[in-house]
Amino acid sequence: MIKYVWRQRNSLSGLLNKYSHGEIIRGNSLARVTATIVGEMMMISVQSSIRSKILCLLIVILSACEQHPEHQQSIILTGLTMGTTYTVKIVPSESILDHSVISAEINRQLDNVNQQMSTYIETSDLSLFNQSDTKEWAEIPAELYTVIEEALRINVLSENAFDISIGPVVNLWGFGPEEKPDTVPDHTAISEALDKVGSQYIHLRQNPYSIRKDKPDLAIDLSAIAKGFAVDIIADYLDKLDINNYMVEIGGEIKAKGYSPDNKSWHIGIEKPLSDQRTVQSIVALDDTGMATSGDYRNYFEENGIRYSHTINPETGKPITHKLASVTILHPSAMTADAMATALLVLGPERGFELALRENLAALFIIREKDSFTEKMTPQFRNALAYSE
Repeated sequence: MIKYVWRQRNSLSGLLNKYSHGEIIRGNSLARVTATIVGEMMMISVQSSIRSKILCLLIVILSACEQHPEHQQSIILTGLTMGTTYTVKIVPSESILDHSVISAEINRQLDNVNQQMSTYIETSDLSLFNQSDTKEWAEIPAELYTVIEEALRINVLSENAFDISIGPVVNLWGFGPEEKPDTVPDHTAISEALDKVGSQYIHLRQNPYSIRKDKPDLAIDLSAIAKGFAVDIIADYLDKLDINNYMVEIGGEIKAKGYSPDNKSWHIGIEKPLSDQRTVQSIVALDDTGMATSGDYRNYFEENGIRYSHTINPETGKPITHKLASVTILHPSAMTADAMATALLVLGPERGFELALRENLAALFIIREKDSFTEKMTPQFRNALAYSE
């Protein structure tokens, strides 16, 4: 008998609306959200779109109950998108901002991303491509092209550790939207699922923006990168409005710029990868940078005493078995951080860290030992560190 482990989804919006000042701290997408308020932990859970996307945390650490003299009033905009919640926190300058106009434009842009990249909207551009059984070129929007292009780049860079066509294997292991199996898949079933997979069968063309596939039954899932892209486009929109102090979060993916309402840098926390409790492992100061954390410790199943992670290795078609518990990436692009955190988690503590060093990434690896965890971080990540246990 297989026992699946995951968490229910609650609302992040209520927490951020109730406590509107302080420093925002996070982890990632398929995510949970933990708020620490004057020593009291309040936990809420946010499930992102169903797929092999990783489970991590957004931790909101708030300052003391009384407001600091330098505290500024902030604007908080929240809503639902991409199967999860979003929060945009703005610290306004002297200029007067029309909240309703900003909120409407944010929703319009997020709806546009959904209509292009959702696998749950049957008429989305991505769904129409997935449903097609032709090998001919199909025109796609520029934004969708951008996300697929970055996904393919990271897949090549990571030697096939980030394959956006891995969906059939994820479903086989019970971590996708399809019915969960009663037993662990056998070698034959895994081989059959892998026959439908392969980013090398996806081709892009710029003029006009188009895509085609060599295998008619190949399908793409962008759950491990699309939310990061959505964070980036909302951040770009705020930049165009000359808003210099903000935090954007979608399903746990985050980008922050400037200062928090207390005139301090935004402090971003990484959770210790424990399945039964929540404590902060490290904190970084984030400015004009995206952040993503991928982990294997909140979404898994057990059979006969063996734990199977929801993170699938595209090379083997099986869940990862190494001791790397989570990877955190800082990058100017939340989209790149999102995808790269997943890729490095798949690669593991040795190959993944080698790639992070080679690419000069700001990366934190948290590795399981017998009764504890050890950290490995690149020099770029260490430079951003505000606190580590």
